Amino acid sequence: MPSLPPLSFSAVVTALRAAGCVFAEDEAELLLATARTPAEVAEMVDRRASGLPLEHVLGWAGFHGLRLAVEPGVFVPRRRTEFLVDQALAQAPDATVVVDLCCGSGALGAALAAALGPVEVHAADIDPAAVRCARRNLAPYDGRVHAGDLFEALPPGLRGRVGILTANVPYVPSGEVALLPAEARDHEPTAALDGGADGLDVLRRVAAAAPGWLAPGGCLLAETSERQADAAVAAFAAAGLTTRLAVSEELHAHVVIGVRDGVGSATEAPGPGR
Repeated sequence: MPSLPPLSFSAVVTALRAAGCVFAEDEAELLLATARTPAEVAEMVDRRASGLPLEHVLGWAGFHGLRLAVEPGVFVPRRRTEFLVDQALAQAPDATVVVDLCCGSGALGAALAAALGPVEVHAADIDPAAVRCARRNLAPYDGRVHAGDLFEALPPGLRGRVGILTANVPYVPSGEVALLPAEARDHEPTAALDGGADGLDVLRRVAAAAPGWLAPGGCLLAETSERQADAAVAAFAAAGLTTRLAVSEELHAHVVIGVRDGVGSATEAPGPGR
């Protein structure tokens, strides 16, 4: 069969715009840079135009300066979650044991391991596709990825040793999952999105059990929404963690931070930059 002629940048942009892609120029650059042949460009454009998330089309996502594998059906790391990584590094810059619960692609564990240097890093997820993907992304850091439900998946020897515990839990209320953009609703696992009636079911479970796994001075960090922030802070405080809320107005990110054994500031009200 004759080979396809190369698609021009403008032709790719036009196709993406017609499909409703808001950042068509940026996406066209990434597709053209990633594809190895004109046929692959055409296939990738078709897949993106059909509604597949860009990261699933590319096979990777940029996150905190890393290029991470993202397989079909795996939750795509969001740019706003880079704020959680920055907060973890600021809170516990000398952490030697990192755990990434609800790890998805393993983005948080990989970003923290890359920034901290040699650390013991563990990740866990209930979804087999996520576990497989996270193993690829954590391999350069000798990370261990476990399959199972939250703390049940972790080796018991981690109890009382964790310096940074991240939990990018699902926090969309069940009744609002259907309102999500089709890219998330149709192509990411529901278990990575649906947080129960008020969106905080999984967060409360993590907060309640976290103190038993954290080292003295160790911290738990979880992302939430502005609307849920007060309730999320209350859940951390109820678990006995010294709790504060960090906010990035630029990224629309809200991260609850809880520290074991009263290390850190006292429970504070939400506010910009906190």
